[in-house]
Amino acid sequence: MPACLLLGPLLAGGAASGWAAERPPNVVLVYADDLGYGDIGAYGAKAIRTPHIDRLATEGVRFTDFYVAQAVCSASRAALLTGTYPNRIGILGALFPTSTNGIADGETTLAEVLKARGYATAIYGKWHLGHLPPFLPTRHGFDDYLGLPYSNDMWPSHPERMQFPPLPLYSGDAVLTVNPDQAQLTGEYGRRAVAFIERNRERPFFVYLAHTMPHVPIFASDRFRGRSRQGLYGDVVEEIDDSVGQVAAALRRLGLERETLVFFASDNGPWLSYGDHAGSAGPLREGKGTAFEGGVRVPFVARWPGRIPAGTIVREPAMTIDVLPTIARLVGAPPPDRPIDGLDISPLLLGEAGARSPHDALLFYYGTELRAVRGGRFKLVLPHRSQTLDGPAGSGGRPGKYRQAEVPLALYDLGADVGETTDVASAHPDVVKRLLEAAEKAREDLGDSLTGRTGRGLREPGRVGP
Repeated sequence: MPACLLLGPLLAGGAASGWAAERPPNVVLVYADDLGYGDIGAYGAKAIRTPHIDRLATEGVRFTDFYVAQAVCSASRAALLTGTYPNRIGILGALFPTSTNGIADGETTLAEVLKARGYATAIYGKWHLGHLPPFLPTRHGFDDYLGLPYSNDMWPSHPERMQFPPLPLYSGDAVLTVNPDQAQLTGEYGRRAVAFIERNRERPFFVYLAHTMPHVPIFASDRFRGRSRQGLYGDVVEEIDDSVGQVAAALRRLGLERETLVFFASDNGPWLSYGDHAGSAGPLREGKGTAFEGGVRVPFVARWPGRIPAGTIVREPAMTIDVLPTIARLVGAPPPDRPIDGLDISPLLLGEAGARSPHDALLFYYGTELRAVRGGRFKLVLPHRSQTLDGPAGSGGRPGKYRQAEVPLALYDLGADVGETTDVASAHPDVVKRLLEAAEKAREDLGDSLTGRTGRGLREPGRVGP
C-alpha cells in the first residue's frame, strides 16, 4: 500500500501546486501493444494515418528517446504500472494461461497511487500481470475492468498450433465470454473509456486504455477494414488512433481538456517475424524481444494544455519506469512505500528550460539478463545472444523464423547512429568504463544471469499454489 508521506513540491517554481491542491489533473494513459517506433505519423509513418495521436504531439510533447524497460508484454506493463524494473519484482517475459504467478500484493500500482488521491480508476484492454484472482486489476487499484488477462494470441487459433485454452474476456472479476470477436475489441475499449470519463467528469479520474493490438492476431472492425494504405496492419493502427480521437473529443465536449494529462506509448517495438502483420521500427535496429533500439525505443507523446508547451520535442532519454513517479509528483499523491527505479521527469514533460534526464544510466534487461546500458547519448551493448530473423518474415498472420545470434560488446553513439551500426568503443574507452561500472552496480542490485549474479534488491512476485 502507498506510504503516507506526500512527495515534495510539485514543480520547480510551484506553478501547478495550488491548482493540483484543488483538483488534480485527470490522467489518460493509452498503451498500444507491439506498435513500432515508425508506425505513427509524428514519428515518420507515411502509409498509416494517425491524425489524433499526431495532434497530441503537436499540441503537447513528443519524446524521441523514450524506452520501455523490457521489450516483451508482461515485463513492460509491470515497469509502467509500478515504476520498477520488472526483474526487481519478479515479472519476467510474458505470463501464460498456465502461469501461477503475478503482481504481488505488496507492490503499489499507478492506479493505487491515484486512488490514494481520490481518483476513479479504470482499465480497458490488456492486463497481463496475472490472470488468477489475486492478480486481477480490480485487486490492484482499478475500479472497473474490461479486457483480456493476457495476449490475444493465447487462444485455440494460434498459428503455430500452440495449445491454449479458450481466451477469456473479463468484466470486473468475472469472465464475460470466451474467444470474443476480436474485431470489436478496439472500438469497445474506446467506448468504455469515453463512458467512464462521462460518469466521472465531476471527480479526478484515471483511464488506462491498454489496447490489445496491433499484437497478433490483428483484427479491424468493418468501419476500418480496407481503409489504410498499409493493409490490415494499417487498418488496425488507424482504428487505435480513432479510439484516441474519441477520448480526446469526449474531453473537449465535457470541457476537461485543460484538466487532463493524456499519454500515448507502446509496450515495445514491432514483432518483426510477422511481416505484413507487424509494424516498423523505422530507422531503428531489430524489434520486439531484443535490447536493440527497435525493441525498446517506442513512441511517447503527452498533452496537457496550458501546462505542457505545444510542439515540444524532448531528446533526453527517459523510460516507462518514470511515468508513475512523475504522475505522483504532478498530482500530489503519496509515493509507493517500497523502493522504485523510476524518477520524476516532470521538468522534461513540462518543457522547463535546461531540463535533463534524471538518470545517470538506463538498464535494458531481457528476463534476468542485463543486455545493455544507456548513459547520455551512448549505449553499451553487453555480450549476449539475441533473436534475429532467419530468412524472410512471415505473412498473412503466420510468422517467419528467428535464430539466435551472438552479440558482442559494442558501444553506440545514438546521437549520431540511431541504427546501432558502428561500434565506437575504441574511440571512447572512458565511456565504456563508466557504463561497465553502471552495469556492475546494476548486477549487485538486480542481478544478471549472464554473469551468474543474484541481486540483493529483488522482490518476489505473487504466487498461487505450491
